[in-house]
Amino acid sequence: MDKEILKYFLPDELLEYFIISKVEELGEVLTKRMILQIELEEKNRIPAGYDSDQYESKGFYPTKIIQDFPVRGKPLYLAIRRRRWRNKLNKNEVIHNDYSLFAEGSKITRELSYFLKDTGRDPRRHHW
Repeated sequence: MDKEILKYFLPDELLEYFIISKVEELGEVLTKRMILQIELEEKNRIPAGYDSDQYESKGFYPTKIIQDFPVRGKPLYLAIRRRRWRNKLNKNEVIHNDYSLFAEGSKITRELSYFLKDTGRDPRRHHW
């Protein structure tokens, strides 16, 4: 699958911080539908305000699965791999970037959360 076209389906800020590493269709056992999963890997950029000479990239946190808007009737999940950096002198100090791309306390993107919250607020709809 052409990864370039996927930028039109993903939250705007996402590709500023992450690269698409893999795209796959997965079978969903219960609903017997295909699921689209896009794996994203954080770019190797140290968090702002830290000296790159003092920290080194030390792999990734466990992958976090986030649900986003469906694409052509297929559920879309983003598998997010966030980097961590370790202080070269103090091995116990680990830092990471903080993003507001995901709805706090949920497993959906912030854009999807805002959309879902607003669906029942159409003033033209009657609430009986």
